[in-house]
Amino acid sequence: MTSDPMIRIAEALERMAPAPLEAPDFNVADAYVWQTEPDALVPVKKVARVDISLLVGINRSRDTLLENTRQFAKGFAANNALLWGARGMGKSSLVKAAHAAVVAEGTPLKIVEMQREDLPTVARLLNLLRTSEHRFLLFCDDLSFSHDDQHYKSLKAVLDGGIEGRPENVLFYATSNRRHLMPRDMIENERSSAINPSEATEEKVSLSDRFGLWLGFHPCSQDEYLAMIDGYCAEYGVEVDAETLRAEAIEWQATRGSRSGRVAWQFFMNLAGRKGVSLG
Repeated sequence: MTSDPMIRIAEALERMAPAPLEAPDFNVADAYVWQTEPDALVPVKKVARVDISLLVGINRSRDTLLENTRQFAKGFAANNALLWGARGMGKSSLVKAAHAAVVAEGTPLKIVEMQREDLPTVARLLNLLRTSEHRFLLFCDDLSFSHDDQHYKSLKAVLDGGIEGRPENVLFYATSNRRHLMPRDMIENERSSAINPSEATEEKVSLSDRFGLWLGFHPCSQDEYLAMIDGYCAEYGVEVDAETLRAEAIEWQATRGSRSGRVAWQFFMNLAGRKGVSLG
């Protein structure tokens, strides 16, 4: 064993450093989940999603995101997208459905999901994806930042790319309940207490401006809510009297105190179970 302390330190650091991650076989799946400690891209054989035709009441956002995704998959210019707005209105469902629709058209495209908490590792992920011949949608669900959250600085690596630039074969989609990715009262509080109010939160607020597409999702009407349920019944072959269906669906949303795509799906799950229909 060597007695040189500098050599021993160097050897110890080498043992502590993670081995470079080898790119997985991207031909085994169309979807992957990014995991850390240790870094790994885990293939997902079956993605939990609904067909894009079942997403009712978000036609403009659906068409815009689908066309943007299609352009990117074909190698054309496309924008990073922020899907923001009401809870349960199909933001994450649309991202997964748009990806599936493009792949079904015969255009190769991979989707990689990462958690907000793993944003500090995004540079390592981008370096891995950059070397691939495939094209990737990098997807982060429920993205938002708090007052002392520094994760937003890592996100800039995805949106701006730093000196290297964002990899040409990677596009970033995120969903959030907040248009500016941070609570409005936090924005106002920081501005009111800052020495220079106009610059106090500019760095965080301007982060959302780096998304080329802003797609808003708003609470659905009762007609749209019922249309979602009708679509699910038709898709999965659940037969029920129209008046009975309407009355039960309205009662269900009244007990929940809200109307959304998520509530419509939850009602349908209950209905399908009572009718003995398997959705597998």
